[in-house]
Amino acid sequence: MPLYRITIGTPGEASHPDTLKAGLSEFISTFIFVFAGQGSGMAYSKLTYDAPGTPSGLIAASLSHAFALFVAVSVGANISGGHVNPAVTFASFIGGNISFLSAIVYWIGQLVGAVVACLLLQYATGGMETAAFGLSADVTIGNALVFEIVMTFGLVYTVYATAVDPKKGNIGIIAPLAIGLIVGANILVGGAFDGASMNPAVCFGPAVVSGTWTHHWVYWVGPFIGAAIAALIYDNIFIGEHDQLPVTDY
Repeated sequence: MPLYRITIGTPGEASHPDTLKAGLSEFISTFIFVFAGQGSGMAYSKLTYDAPGTPSGLIAASLSHAFALFVAVSVGANISGGHVNPAVTFASFIGGNISFLSAIVYWIGQLVGAVVACLLLQYATGGMETAAFGLSADVTIGNALVFEIVMTFGLVYTVYATAVDPKKGNIGIIAPLAIGLIVGANILVGGAFDGASMNPAVCFGPAVVSGTWTHHWVYWVGPFIGAAIAALIYDNIFIGEHDQLPVTDY
């Protein structure tokens, strides 16, 4: 099984210039993504005077996140692999494509990028609330976990198919677009139920700034489980040991 490729990393790896550059890239890409995604929601609230959620609002959220993630992945792809998501980094670690020490640097960059984006949004909007993710009425923790697991599975499976698989060929050039589109599509599915996060950093930033942590763990556990399942299935069944090429990131 490809699981044998999982590594902790070598001493000094976390402070290596290339690793630090990758961490900075993840900070910038995640900042871009969260600023646009969270900011679009705040703009919608301002335009509608904090009206309840509507279908048009859901479509706006879907489009803004799809567009922003397409750009965020694209600008980071040649430096860090453009993960923009702790769950994607975890899947890359599970697949043996990144060491644990490097993953920690990525996670720090992603989480700090999300927090800085939300802080700047709060300031730039004159103190508007950066809404934390939460469950809608009649949505249970179990419901939300299933949503996050399945949606993140679809996201990470897309990442593996278009960006990680060494047989991807020319399809690799559409990876950022495919990744952005699956996130936008999943928001149309799960947005009305639990916010459709699929990304712990996207939830972490607003939670830190707003101080709201209700059910926050769901947005970590669900994505990490979905990411692990997608990585194990694609890596073991569709890539396998014979097709695997040595890589340092996706």
